[in-house]
Amino acid sequence: MKPWVKYTFIRLGIFAVALAVLLVIRIDPYIATIVAAIVGLCVSYIFFAPLRRRVALDLAERRSKPETRHGDDIAEDEEIRRSDRDDV
Repeated sequence: MKPWVKYTFIRLGIFAVALAVLLVIRIDPYIATIVAAIVGLCVSYIFFAPLRRRVALDLAERRSKPETRHGDDIAEDEEIRRSDRDDV
């Protein structure tokens, strides 16, 4: 499983559990949602730092790869360049 998917599910799970607990003890739903979001952020920031680092490295690696272009994309770009020259 990709690290960002795992990290996202963990954060959503923490949020859902915190929200459920707060709603069970009858906290106002608006306040409970805000507190659950803050709890989810803090818990994931403190306890899941290695996974967060892997997500960051995965995104950086994906960003550094050269963009693959298909023949259709190249043809569209060329058509746009031609139409721009014709407009001038």
